Amino acid sequence: MDANKKWLSIPKETRSRLISNVFCSNCADVTTIQGFTIEDNQFGIVLKGKCKKCGHEVARVVED
Repeated sequence: MDANKKWLSIPKETRSRLISNVFCSNCADVTTIQGFTIEDNQFGIVLKGKCKKCGHEVARVVED
């Protein structure tokens, strides 16, 4: 299964929680990821994008 299909197989409410629960090392706080891409990873999928607050690059692993 490709990364996008895995992402879409997660319930919408859970996806929303994952998008708004990403750690930004620049802000040292939890933020919302914006403009993200979805990539396959050995553990599941990875969301890679920018911090909503400061624009720093952030990522979120979503394990299988």
